[in-house]
Amino acid sequence: METKPNTDMSNSVGIHSPSGRRKRLVKRIITALVVLGLIGGGASLYFRGTDAQAVLYRTAEVTRGNLLVSISATGTLEPEEVVDVGAQVAGQIMSFGKDAGGKTIDYGSAVEAGMVLAQIDDSLYAAEGAQAEAQVQSSKAAVQRSVADLEQLKAKYHQAERDSARAQKLEPSGALAQSAHDAYESAYETARANVAVGEASILQAKASLAQAEAVLRRAQRNLSYCTIKSPVKGVIVDRRVNIGQTVVASLNAPSLFLIAKDLTRMQVWVAVNEADIGKIRPGQPVSFTVDAFPGESFRGEVGKVRLNASMTQNVVTYTVEIITENAGGRLLPYLTANVRFELSRRDDVFTVPITGLRWKPSPDQVVPEFRETMNNPGDKKGRAGGGQYSKTKAIGEASSGGGSRGMLWVAEGEYVRPIRVRVGLSDGANTEIEGENLSNGMKIVVGLDTNNNKASTQTTNPFVPQIRRGGGGR
Repeated sequence: METKPNTDMSNSVGIHSPSGRRKRLVKRIITALVVLGLIGGGASLYFRGTDAQAVLYRTAEVTRGNLLVSISATGTLEPEEVVDVGAQVAGQIMSFGKDAGGKTIDYGSAVEAGMVLAQIDDSLYAAEGAQAEAQVQSSKAAVQRSVADLEQLKAKYHQAERDSARAQKLEPSGALAQSAHDAYESAYETARANVAVGEASILQAKASLAQAEAVLRRAQRNLSYCTIKSPVKGVIVDRRVNIGQTVVASLNAPSLFLIAKDLTRMQVWVAVNEADIGKIRPGQPVSFTVDAFPGESFRGEVGKVRLNASMTQNVVTYTVEIITENAGGRLLPYLTANVRFELSRRDDVFTVPITGLRWKPSPDQVVPEFRETMNNPGDKKGRAGGGQYSKTKAIGEASSGGGSRGMLWVAEGEYVRPIRVRVGLSDGANTEIEGENLSNGMKIVVGLDTNNNKASTQTTNPFVPQIRRGGGGR
């Protein structure tokens, strides 16, 4: 019987031989290295692209215009001169007067000097006036009677004088008794004394008349006070009483009407902090706005600074009076005004946001050709730019000697390029600059756009699991 060779056994022995296992191991290692290489290359490309996209700059424009350095404060519009009309007598308000148009006096009524504003009940004062008038008439009668009595006393005096003279002639002859002679002398002395009494009575009666006339004048004045009249020409700003209301005049006269003399000129009373009051001067230009006319600005000038400072919670403020024209009558009393005191002004200059002068890049963000210049202490231009960066001047301070030095940055791809400038005035948001190669609308860097960088990194990384958000649909 012929036996066939076992080919399957030989093949099985070849497969499980040591050399076969080594070959398979080498293949696996090569495959793993290729996969790792592909993963590393992809990651390198990804992170290189991410780094290129990570540097995104926030920019602002250089603008040409006007720059105003000012102090802001809040004030109240006040009439330039007001008159508080009060009552000097007590009584009930019976009626109001009429204005030039025949309408009852009310808020906003235009009045003339001497125009009747209101009438107080005058019945009691009229009675007192009548009583005082009667007393005057009585006093006048007493004066006349005293004069008549004096004439009688003078007649008796003359009679007694003649009787005394006759008695003096008869005394030597003895024809007249001594008692009769003494009686005539006594009557003469009495008559002479009575004349003096009569003259004194006249003086007393005249004094009583003068007193009665003074009481009458007082009663008449009180009676006239019952009619309230306007002391000046102006406009009724406030009417503080109604018909039927009783006013009581005691130590303080009650206020009935408030009259503004001239509303074509107004004042703004502004409370200014003690730290800023040294910058305020009479005649200084001022602009202000009111909420009643949004978007519209009004002009004025500083009139005076009141010296009676006030303190609130340890903060000292001074009241500044601002004068403004109101020919059209649009500005109403007691509106709130947002005031700007103009300290300094620059017209038609380049300005940039103050953040553009404060921002500074890291060295690797600067264009390579400028890095050595910016960091070289011996380079004059580098020192002119502050070596690194220059700070802006304090708000409101004017530049001197051509201004201080500052630096702006312009984006060039992934890098930024410096531009040296001279810094002038600042209003706290924008700063005046001067320099070469500046143009209106030029974009300067003010910071890094970190939000966009973060968003781009998160959405482009293929190895980060994507989380669905929102409406629940798939």
